[in-house]
Amino acid sequence: MSFASDTAKLGTETAATAAGLGVLRKLMPLAGIVAFLLVWQVFVVVWKMPPYLLPSPVAIASTFVTELPDLLRHGWVTVYEMIAGYTLAVCVAIPLAIAITSSARFNEFVMPTMLFFQIVPKVAIAPLFLVWFGVGPTPKILVAFLISFFPIVIDAAVGLRSMSTEMADLARSMGATRLQVFARFRLPTSLPYLFSGLKVAATLAIAGTVVGEFVGADKGLGYLLLVTNSNMQTSLMFATIVALTIIGLVFYYSVELVEGLLIPWHVTHRAREESGTM
Repeated sequence: MSFASDTAKLGTETAATAAGLGVLRKLMPLAGIVAFLLVWQVFVVVWKMPPYLLPSPVAIASTFVTELPDLLRHGWVTVYEMIAGYTLAVCVAIPLAIAITSSARFNEFVMPTMLFFQIVPKVAIAPLFLVWFGVGPTPKILVAFLISFFPIVIDAAVGLRSMSTEMADLARSMGATRLQVFARFRLPTSLPYLFSGLKVAATLAIAGTVVGEFVGADKGLGYLLLVTNSNMQTSLMFATIVALTIIGLVFYYSVELVEGLLIPWHVTHRAREESGTM
């Protein structure tokens, strides 16, 4: 009886230890951020840095709360332009990747043009969009589209080509049509590569939107950054950067959440789950 109770106690302690390690592992990134902010705060206080040069984290947090309505008003504009440009990139890149992997001639025809638009600095193209489409959201959407388009189409094309020849031969020997081979074999195999490009593009879309707003805008967080820079409102500038960071993180982890729902079988998600239960 005592042996059974000791075994149960040991199992409970092991589970509690594993749970504690899991919580500690999740808190480590937060601890690093807190340590960085503490060092920043101490540096500003000890060296008596002027607020216009380097405000303290406490001052930035206070400004963020005070100016939250203004940040939200400009933030919704940036979020709309970012999501619109990203969605346009997804809608164009995935069919283009399918066409590229389906036809070698089409690949040779399209790839030089894609490389040209990728190599040309987007800051150099943004003023042209401003001339053609005005100060509205369209130039920002197009810049976000151009910046986030290339990683999606390249990774999607690599994923669509990643299916082994043996798997394709096996599918055809079982009587699968070309459409069935694509839908049941080629597309599922390409999803990890596709989501890799989608996550990279998610981080680039917010940068593209801000670049577009830098060139010409009357609202949005990029516009607010320019205004605060010209007025030497450094605390509000940092608060705006924090808002942009939050938007980018939420967008990135939203794409990662969709990835986890669609491909929970992939090794990256299995490894994450196993490490959380160790």
